[in-house]
Amino acid sequence: MKPKKKRKLWKKLLVILAAVILVSGIGFGIYVQDYYRANDLALEAAARSQQDITVTTSSEGRIIFAPENPRAGLIFYPGGKVQYEAYAPLMEACAKEGILCVLLRMPGNLAVLDINAAKGIPEEYPDIENWYMAGHSLGGSMAASYISSHEEEFKGLILLAAYSTADLKETGLKVLSLYGSEDGVLKMDSYEKYRDNLPEDFTEIVIPGGCHAYFGSYGPQEGDGTPQISNEEQIRFTANAIGDFIEDLN
Repeated sequence: MKPKKKRKLWKKLLVILAAVILVSGIGFGIYVQDYYRANDLALEAAARSQQDITVTTSSEGRIIFAPENPRAGLIFYPGGKVQYEAYAPLMEACAKEGILCVLLRMPGNLAVLDINAAKGIPEEYPDIENWYMAGHSLGGSMAASYISSHEEEFKGLILLAAYSTADLKETGLKVLSLYGSEDGVLKMDSYEKYRDNLPEDFTEIVIPGGCHAYFGSYGPQEGDGTPQISNEEQIRFTANAIGDFIEDLN
């Protein structure tokens, strides 16, 4: 092939490659902008301190819910394509259980884009001895992936309508798994498939009347079942279960 024709071919290939990258970028931008928004109550909870709970936002966008004398620490990965402030009511309820909660902001509202977001957080709170990872849906799976290679830093994992694709059987971690009886989003075939990745003594709780979306406060989610309890009731049930789980371990 003549050099001139080669140059033309390379130019065409570069134009095609640039077009593919541009279209992919636009498509991804549209995808991440289509997400579930936190409701007004959640936004208020993300911005208010109470008598016994101090709420602050770090320069990285983390929202910290700190009780006066925390008995444990909890790092939370939000669900996929959900505004992270939507989990403020749950974090507030867990803080009332005496747990310091660190709610993480994820790029594009996708924990898969920053699996290592929890790195270094326990070291920032040397007075707290026992730490736990938690997450909802995709966030739960990503939390499990992170903790699988940082098990020495944590005492346990809390999965909300989520499963672990990482093998945690031999880690020595304690695991709590919760999901709602009316959940229409959690893929139960995958949940059952990956059940064996959890320690044999993991704790499983099915929330009567609960759904997928009600671990957060962002309204109904496409494909979800019809809840038989209120959003507030599911959050309170979940916080109580987490509080009891941590109390038993501590």
